[in-house]
Order: sequence, then C-alpha cells, then structure tokens
Amino acid sequence: MEYSQCVDAMVPHGWPAFRAGQVFDWVYRKLVADPERMSNLPKAHRQQLAEAFSFATTQILGRQSSSDGTQKLLLGWPDEARAETVMIPDGSRRTACVSSQVGCPVGCKFCASGIGGLRSNLSAGRIVEQIFTLNVLLAPLGERITNVVFMGMGEPLANYEQVVRACRILHEPRGAGLSYRRVTISTVGVPARMRQLADEDLPINLAISLHAPTEALRRELIPWAEHFPLSEILDAARYYFDHTGRELTLEYVLLAGVNDRPEHARKLAAICKPLRANVNLIWYNEVEGLPFARPSADAVRAFHQSLLAAGVNAHVRKSRGRDIAAACGQLRRREQIA
Repeated sequence: MEYSQCVDAMVPHGWPAFRAGQVFDWVYRKLVADPERMSNLPKAHRQQLAEAFSFATTQILGRQSSSDGTQKLLLGWPDEARAETVMIPDGSRRTACVSSQVGCPVGCKFCASGIGGLRSNLSAGRIVEQIFTLNVLLAPLGERITNVVFMGMGEPLANYEQVVRACRILHEPRGAGLSYRRVTISTVGVPARMRQLADEDLPINLAISLHAPTEALRRELIPWAEHFPLSEILDAARYYFDHTGRELTLEYVLLAGVNDRPEHARKLAAICKPLRANVNLIWYNEVEGLPFARPSADAVRAFHQSLLAAGVNAHVRKSRGRDIAAACGQLRRREQIA
C-alpha cells in the first residue's frame, strides 16, 4: 500500500500515525516482513499487525543464475499465480525486470509469455513484492535494486492502475525511495493509456515494443497490434514526449530473416525521424518450440550501422542470461511443462 494508505490503516487500531513510518522502514529499508521482528513496535501492535495485514506472501518456486550475473526467479503466491522477475547487473546498476501480469494478452509470436494467454493481473503489492524479493537476495552483497523496468511478463498498460500505483509505492521517500527517472514502462502500444500516463505528471521512461517497421509485419508478429494502428501509437508517443520531456525508447527484437533485413532498417529509420527516440536493438533469445532464430552477428552489425548512418541514436543491447533462458516467460513455461 501507499504510505498515506498505511497511515489511514493505523486509525482503526488506535495507533499513532508514526507507526506507518516505522512499518515502512522495517519493510523497505530493513527488508523485514515479519511483524514479530519489528522490535520498536509494542508486542501487542506486532501481533495485531500480523493478524490484520499480509507481508511478502510470495515463494520462490524456481531460481536460475547466469554466468553473467543475471538472476531469474519464478515467484508463486497462495492462489497459485506465478510470475517471473529478473535481476540484471550492469556496472553499479542492479535492474529489476518485473512482471505486471500472469501470462500476457498480447500474444507476440516469438515470445513465451503469451503462450497460454492471460491468466490475471498482478496487484501493485505483488509487483512491489518482486523488487522486495530481489532486494532480499541482494542484501548479503550490500546491494539493492537501482532501476526497475516493466518488461517482464504481461502488458503493463493493460494493468494500468496497479502498475502506476506500484510506481508510486516504489517512489515513496519513506520506503524504497526509487526515482521515477529510474523506472521504465515498456508497452506494445496502447495509445489511450500512453496519453493518460503522460498526464500523470510522472517522469517515468516509456519504451515502445515496436519489433517491426510496417503495419503488416507488426500485425503478423504481434496479433494485438490489430487493435492499435501504428500511426496512433506514434502519435501517442509524440504526445508523451511533448508532455513529459522524456525521450522515448523503441525496442526492436531482431529475428533472423524476419525483421532484420536492410529494407527493415531503412523503414525503421524513417519512423524515427519525427520522434525524439532511441532505438534498442535486442538479440532474440530463442524459445523452444517457436519457429524463430537468433540473427547472425553480421546481420545485427549491418542493421545497427544502417540506423546510425541515417542519424538514428541506436544501441545494441547486451544479450543477458541466454544460458538460463532469461527471455520473458521461459522459466514459467518450463516449470509448467515439467
């Protein structure tokens, strides 16, 4: 819950408002989710707290560690909901790639997240719990999550209210104190919600999962795209930049022989011209059973150089966690099949 809600929750019990600050300090700063260990609270309050509220109900059902330091967790809750979260180390950064839904409604043809469709939305509490769980794992190393990206399972803007609420909870100075500028929401493109997010007056980074430079190819790869024309998504992207001043990121997964040809690079460059946007080129992590392959190094290099030559600020994202199948949905799918 948000801090103000925590304060309000103290009232029915007759507790002073400062108890909320103590609870937030235990949970978010000290990473203690057991009320019995909150030693500066009276014993009676600790017992009432344990009876009235649920803290960190998730269990780690699966864990994989990559040779590059990436950690992937499969988390489960009492109602049998399961979702993945990933910790990606990069220099001093520790980025949490979090899920916003159980499954995914988008159905990208190359992604494991949408296999089986959407089961449910994750609450703001369960989204925040993913960061909490990763922080507990990092604590023995004296580290914490520094950045959060909503690029795990699900379409964040299809669970808009809970995702924005989770961002506000993470930003709370008495709690995790995470800057909005260190949060990125990645969407396949939901124009109305993109505009709504722009009007929230939160300096959150917005990334658009483009993956194709033409309407026809995009609809072939992303079935959900038929609901939201590319032109409307790009208009909403411009609206977002105009209202927030935050440069956009276009995410582009390179699929061998599908969207990595020279003509695709030229068309992508044309899309970028009117936008204040960076392009992240992403190596495809293969998913067993899906008919897509990782592009060659030469194809990735040529695609990247073509964008640079056209004046596009483009980067090739490091391929992380490939040895543990760290792409979205793969660990959950593997557990379901096993």
